[in-house]
Amino acid sequence: MAHPIEHPHIVVHAPALDGSRRVTSGDETLGIASHADDVSEILRLADLYVTDVAESDLIEWQGGGPDDWPGLSEHHEQ
Repeated sequence: MAHPIEHPHIVVHAPALDGSRRVTSGDETLGIASHADDVSEILRLADLYVTDVAESDLIEWQGGGPDDWPGLSEHHEQ
């Protein structure tokens, strides 16, 4: 009997003091993101292809959504 495919539970954690956000799958840290595009790349490198990180049901955003990167926005506006 085939087991149902389990989808990973991805968490983008609340921003750290420098504004970066840890991305985890279960107990495993996949990477550190400083922008929503980084989240997409981290997931791609983990063979988890998510086309829209802002709207995906696989991703739980803690401490703010995909537009919340306090302290880092000035780095991406240059």
